Amino acid sequence: MIESSIRIRPALERDLPEIVRMLADDPLGSQRERSVDPLPVSYYEAFEAIEQDLNNELVVAESKNGKIIAVLQLTFTPHITHQGGWRATIEGVRVDRQFRGSGVGRDMFAWAIRRAHERRCHLVQLTTDKDRSKALRFYETLGFTASHQGMKLKLKESPRNVT
Repeated sequence: MIESSIRIRPALERDLPEIVRMLADDPLGSQRERSVDPLPVSYYEAFEAIEQDLNNELVVAESKNGKIIAVLQLTFTPHITHQGGWRATIEGVRVDRQFRGSGVGRDMFAWAIRRAHERRCHLVQLTTDKDRSKALRFYETLGFTASHQGMKLKLKESPRNVT
C-alpha cells in the first residue's frame, strides 16, 4: 500500500470505538483495554486531554472508503539534554488486523517521522513490549535501534481503572 491510498488525519472523538477495538485486538491489548459499548468514560477523558495538549497528536489512517485502519499517538517533549532539544515519542501504534503487512504501518511511521522533523525534533523514540517480536523486527526495518534499556514501574491502579 502506498501513502496516497490512505489518509492520515487527526483522530476524532467518534473514532474512539474503532481505535480501542484495534488496541484491544491482540493478546496484550486484550488484557488492558475495554472495547465495549459504551466505552468507559476514561477513554473520552484521555482523548480530550490529548486534544487539548499542543504537544500530543493522536492520528488515524483511513482507507479510501473511510474505514479507520491504523492509529498512533505522537508526543513532543522538550529536554534540557541535547542542548534543549525536542524528542518525538511514538506510542499506541496499531494497524487493523486485515491491513497488517500491507504497508500501512510503514506509511504511518513515515508520516510521524516527517511530523517530528516539522516540529524540529532531534530524535524519534518508541517503546514496545518485549513480547511483540514482530513489532520489534518491523521497527528495526525502519531504522530504529534498541540503544537503551527501558524500565517501567507499575503504580497501584487508580479508582477509575478498578471495575
